[in-house]
Amino acid sequence: MAQKGPLSEDEKFLFVDKDPLGGTVAQADWSAKRLVWVPSEKHGFEAASVKEEKGEEVLVELAENGRKATFAKDDIQKMNPPKFSKVEDMAELTCLNEASVLHNLRERYFSGLIYPFF
Repeated sequence: MAQKGPLSEDEKFLFVDKDPLGGTVAQADWSAKRLVWVPSEKHGFEAASVKEEKGEEVLVELAENGRKATFAKDDIQKMNPPKFSKVEDMAELTCLNEASVLHNLRERYFSGLIYPFF
């Protein structure tokens, strides 16, 4: 939905204000790091960057603490580009997987945005 002008008090919970400059910087950072989601006991899924692929295993560096860990390729889920952050319609996600859906819901919740419809 295209939005013109500043958001009213009620509309701030319906629309995401996208910063075009921050979007391009975040997009370049995402491309360079090859970000993915890996399973985490504490958070369900955790952001990580791919460092090396060895057959069916992948060495990643966890974004939260910089620790390196190895996961099976089947356990890793692709991360969406930053332009899809807080997207209203989950069908727009390029990588529609469990980790991306949970992350998008978490981001929208902590931003005070209403839940999207599936």
